[in-house]
Amino acid sequence: MTQLLRNGSRGLAVRNLQAALRLDGFAIQVDGDFGDDTEAVVRAYQRRVGLVDDGVAGPKTQAALKGFDTSRYLKRKDLQQAADRLGVPLASVMAVNQVESKGEGFADNGRPVILFERHVMHARLQANGLSEAEADALAVAVPAVVNRTPGGYLGGTAENQRLAAARMVHEESAFESASWGLFQIMGYHWQRLGYQDVQHFADTMALSEAAQLDAFVTFIETDPALHKALKARSWKQFARIYNGPNYAKNLYDVKLARAYAQFADEQEKAA
Repeated sequence: MTQLLRNGSRGLAVRNLQAALRLDGFAIQVDGDFGDDTEAVVRAYQRRVGLVDDGVAGPKTQAALKGFDTSRYLKRKDLQQAADRLGVPLASVMAVNQVESKGEGFADNGRPVILFERHVMHARLQANGLSEAEADALAVAVPAVVNRTPGGYLGGTAENQRLAAARMVHEESAFESASWGLFQIMGYHWQRLGYQDVQHFADTMALSEAAQLDAFVTFIETDPALHKALKARSWKQFARIYNGPNYAKNLYDVKLARAYAQFADEQEKAA
């Protein structure tokens, strides 16, 4: 797994990053210390290749430095288009992307990042025509993918295996019971978001992180209270609606406010 390198990181991985940036033509000291100067160079490199210029050398930045294909990665222009569409500053969208996204929209196997929810599967089976008794019977037969209670998470690419097992039970309900992509949008929102069906939604999530961002923007647009909170930069209200009642426990509102202030300050300085 690629190490996340940011301001304050030290060691061989930072030294290798700095060496790669120097080979790419940037004037940078190769000392293994990720300080302000290295962060500035990382941002400059990210802007050059079109990635989100957050100053953090994560898997996407390091992949670009190695010459790998980055066409499916989120770009700064995608965030700007989202900001324009939502009628908010770019710093707001960058803050939400930093705090609320998974950081990567695709797993190591190239498929969209997902998390399968077995308790949602139990509910979606009934929404799609099965009786409660039939759903309960399936929960007894295959409790790992149909259950009244959350759990059974395996993480990473193993979540695709759980989804595959659920599809053997009921394909539509299975797709609807997973959260998808950068922003982990639940599949059962497909109709609200304007997709033809849940298969169309899943296929779109597999295209690119920009497509995943588009779904998230539509998710905000179709929730007037959420959109209003974002426009007003009411981070507590935004976090309460998006993250649920435990938002304060996880400091989502604080993280959003800090990230917005950071990005707004950087953009003001760059103007």
